[in-house]
Amino acid sequence: MITKLNKKDLLSIADLTKEEIELILNISDMIRIKHKNNELFVPLLGKCLAMIFRKPSTRTRVSFEIAMFQLGGASIYLSPNEIQLGRGETIADTARVLSRYVNGILIRTFSHQEVIEFAKNATVPVINGLTDFSHPCQVLSDLLTIKDKKKVLKGLTIAYVGDGNNVCNSWLFAAPKMEMNLRVASPKEYAPSKEVVEKSKSFAQVSKTQVLITESPEEAVKDADVIYTDVWTSMGQEEEAQKRKEIFKKYQVNSDLVYLAKKDVIVMHCLPAHRGEEITDDVMDGPHSVVFDQAENRLHAQKGILALLLNR
Repeated sequence: MITKLNKKDLLSIADLTKEEIELILNISDMIRIKHKNNELFVPLLGKCLAMIFRKPSTRTRVSFEIAMFQLGGASIYLSPNEIQLGRGETIADTARVLSRYVNGILIRTFSHQEVIEFAKNATVPVINGLTDFSHPCQVLSDLLTIKDKKKVLKGLTIAYVGDGNNVCNSWLFAAPKMEMNLRVASPKEYAPSKEVVEKSKSFAQVSKTQVLITESPEEAVKDADVIYTDVWTSMGQEEEAQKRKEIFKKYQVNSDLVYLAKKDVIVMHCLPAHRGEEITDDVMDGPHSVVFDQAENRLHAQKGILALLLNR
């Protein structure tokens, strides 16, 4: 039985084995139960996490700060205006210097290569808090939520409806690893990249699961156990917002679409939501929605990640 992560860093779900993902989920759940029972559990006493944010955040920042505090540690928030990284100091030098001060580094940025460069030069664990390519912490907390609601992961069908973005990429890596079927419905020009889909299908071959890429949201959600959506326009794409609204309007998760899924389907959104665009109010606030449980689980999953990576 696996009892520790064999990775120094958390950069992408693609880097994790099924057993490592299960370990993160189990540790997250264990810590959640301890804290719900008001049981003191502070494995990171005296440890500090540096948090570099090139992109603004609500859930990632708050959940990691609170997670470090409740695990006995501390965190320090670093914006581009507060460190020399934005004024000429190299990523490599920044990683080496921070490694002398802190026990871990969280980065939320645009370029995935920047996170890889940090990890290559840091001597402490590096956690990807989001890049344009990948959002592993989000999908780990999503898996925790689905496990809470459905009790099992194996054999479930996830329908992802919308932009083939970083969250979609992480689902393409996670679903087949966890023996789940994944259907992605996106407009052709906004579908996930060929390289990501090919890697996902290679994982699916091993787990004997299905990965389907389609332009039809109806095909994706038919008899699905989970419907998942995200904003149509991510940070850094604001100039495309109006164009995307027109292209994506048939990909809205509304009551008609939800009706095609299983009767006990759960609806998920990683937030922030643009209500009335990718999801309607009646669905987001309706009986199938687990959106706010999903948001809470960012805190619990982050605790599992931190406890495993920083407590070495």
